[in-house]
Formats: sequence, structure tokens, C-alpha cells
Amino acid sequence: MKVVVDTSIWSLALRRQSQSNDLLVNKLRDLIADGRVVLLGAVRQEILSGIKHQKQFQKLRDHLRAFPNLLLDVEDYELAADYFNICRRNGIQGANTDFLICATSNRRNYEIFTTDKDFINFSQYLPIILTQTSTIR
Repeated sequence: MKVVVDTSIWSLALRRQSQSNDLLVNKLRDLIADGRVVLLGAVRQEILSGIKHQKQFQKLRDHLRAFPNLLLDVEDYELAADYFNICRRNGIQGANTDFLICATSNRRNYEIFTTDKDFINFSQYLPIILTQTSTIR
């Protein structure tokens, strides 16, 4: 099964080095080796945003180019908006990118790999599958 990797996991693997996150980073490496990683353009933008030094930006941009963007359909955006509305009606807030991750993952029966605890809240109302080895914070 393919896995949409959220910004939180990419950040652990690309920007921070900590032994406490080895399990998550190793899982990402395994997913990459197996060809199961899916990258959304909005996640790519989040990863690359805020990098101060142009050389760092270019290096990371070039590394991420190994992962093509998942092509999205109008239905992905409509479902993401519907998911936003469902969660909001139930008192749960989230970012547009997060709901786009949920929508694209659900439509394609992909898992979501994240450390963002918001996805646990979303899963109460949305039919999403979270990667079991992720340690949600």
C-alpha cells in the first residue's frame, strides 16, 4: 500500500537529527526503498518553506525532486473541503493541507504517515488509515 508522508515526518528525516526519532526515520527510509512514498505538492511546499539559506533550499529541493507530486483531481479538493466541514461541525479544526492529505489518501486507499496528533482527531470522523508505526505526538 502507498503511503502519503506528512510534513512532520519529512521534517524529522531532513531537518533534524535525533536518536529518539530513529524508528520514524527508518520507517521512512524503508518506505522510500519499497517505492511506497507519495508526496503531495502542498507538502513539498511546506517542507521547502522557511529555509533561510538558498543553497540549503536548492539542495533539499533537488533531493525532493526524486519524488513526483501525486496528481490530484477536482474530486480531491472537493472531498478535502467536505472533510474540513465535517470536522468543523464536530468541533475539530485542521489545516487545509491536512484535509487534502486525508482526502487524497482515502480516495486512493493510501495510508498516512505522520506525527501530527490532529490526524487522530480527524480519524474519529473521517475514513483514513494511519501508518501504525507512527508515533503521534
